[in-house]
Parts: sequence; C-alpha cells; structure tokens
Amino acid sequence: MRLNPYLAFGGDCEEAFNFYRECFGGEIEELHRFSAGPDEIGGTKVPEHLKDKVMHMTLRFGDNVIMGADSIEAPPADSNVQLTIGMDDVDETTAIFDKLSQGGEITMPLQDTFWAARFGLFTDRFGVKWMFNCETGSH
Repeated sequence: MRLNPYLAFGGDCEEAFNFYRECFGGEIEELHRFSAGPDEIGGTKVPEHLKDKVMHMTLRFGDNVIMGADSIEAPPADSNVQLTIGMDDVDETTAIFDKLSQGGEITMPLQDTFWAARFGLFTDRFGVKWMFNCETGSH
C-alpha cells in the first residue's frame, strides 16, 4: 500500500512539476493533456483554455511519487495539507529546502530544533505547503 499526494493547480501544474523534478532530481513518468482526453469530464465540459494544460502528471523521485493536474475548477486558495519531506542529511536538506523555497514564502526558516537536526516550513511559488524535517545531523 502507498499513499501518494495528488496536487491541484490553476494552470501551472507542468511548470510546478518540472520545478519539483529539478529540485528533487526526479523523473516525470506521465504527462497527459486535456487535449488528449474527452471534451467532457465528469459531466463538466473542459474549457478551451485548458486544452493544452495537464489532465494528469506523475513525478517520481527516489521511492516517492507526487501526482497532480490543472483543475477544471479553481483549486482552493488555502489548504490544510502540507507535503512533508523527511531526510537524514543536513547538507542535502538545506540544499533542497533552499532551492524549492525560491520564490515562495518561508514560514519557518530551516533551523535546529529540540526534535530534529533541521526543521523548516514554507509555501512554494505555486502555493503548495512544504514541511522539511531532517532527523539526524550527518553532513
């Protein structure tokens, strides 16, 4: 059994996933556009401006999978979901946190805590919330 997050975007899913691929060193495994699918999905007509947008996309990095799409309806502006990245190397944690948070808003800078070698929170430039937790202090 696996739990894979599925992210909804307002038209920039492909840009976001390419950014995530670059940050994590992953691979885009699937990319399907609305233009390749039916004109209607679940009783809702696909708007013309979405035809070249992402109907489904899958990114794999390490043992992780993130999926997403551009939403036919506007995705909620705020969500109570955060993607958590657990790591065990301080330098790698710092490098990915710094890269992924560029253009976003850092809620809690990456720092030492009483429970972890490094911990930090941010919302990336696409509006996705991230939590980084590095358990050990190895470099």
